[in-house]
Amino acid sequence: MNKNISLAFNKCKNENRPALLTYTVAGDNNKNKSIAILKSISKYIDICEIGFAHNTPIADGGQIQTSTHRALKNGTKIKDVFQIVKKYKNFKNSKPVILMGYYNIICQYGENKFISSCKNVGVDGLIVVDLPYPENKFFAQKCRKKKISFVQLIAPTTSNHRMKKIIKDSHNMIYYISMLSTTGGKLKVSPKRLLKNYNKIKRINKSKNLVIGFGITIKTIEALKKADGLVVGSALCKEITKSLAKRQNPVTNVTNIVKKLRNKIS
Repeated sequence: MNKNISLAFNKCKNENRPALLTYTVAGDNNKNKSIAILKSISKYIDICEIGFAHNTPIADGGQIQTSTHRALKNGTKIKDVFQIVKKYKNFKNSKPVILMGYYNIICQYGENKFISSCKNVGVDGLIVVDLPYPENKFFAQKCRKKKISFVQLIAPTTSNHRMKKIIKDSHNMIYYISMLSTTGGKLKVSPKRLLKNYNKIKRINKSKNLVIGFGITIKTIEALKKADGLVVGSALCKEITKSLAKRQNPVTNVTNIVKKLRNKIS
């Protein structure tokens, strides 16, 4: 089990607030800016999700696809993603890193080689969007051996029976997808209803950290602060796009948003 992720959640629980997890795409809008954004927002976040660009992102909405397109256009390869993670993790105020992406790239790179590279650069956790349970059992075991947390996903359509199996097999973090949508959609369920579903899952095993992702913005985050953690991605990718269009510095603008998000849940 990855101790850095567990420690991050424990710290937040002691401070009586949810963990703030942010998602940005490695290499957006270029490698240096990508690292600069990560370092700048590090002060306000608890866990850092970093996406590796993929040209057929099935779960990603328009905002993240635009970020991904910029990263690919700038020639960001998987080796660059590892370099970005390494540089960020060498930064004294870095936070635990969860690498997020799609299985095709891992498969092409080679599973064992990919997990070893993750370990070498300091990746703490992995989310593989299109590698569901139970197909991910063997891969998750390989991650566990390297003390990398494999993060299982639960959707609103996941049956109770299946949910119990996923939670039993999960490591120290589970990601609850708030709605049937791609990322960046408007929150389709009321925060009250969402927390009701969340609490039903949480009751199955209170010791596992359960985070909510999809549809979380400055407007919705405060109403969900009873969760163990909240993930914000599309709102940040959108801010990078807006900053570039206005010829402003994305580092400053993304940091301002992250600071506001943190204030809403502190």
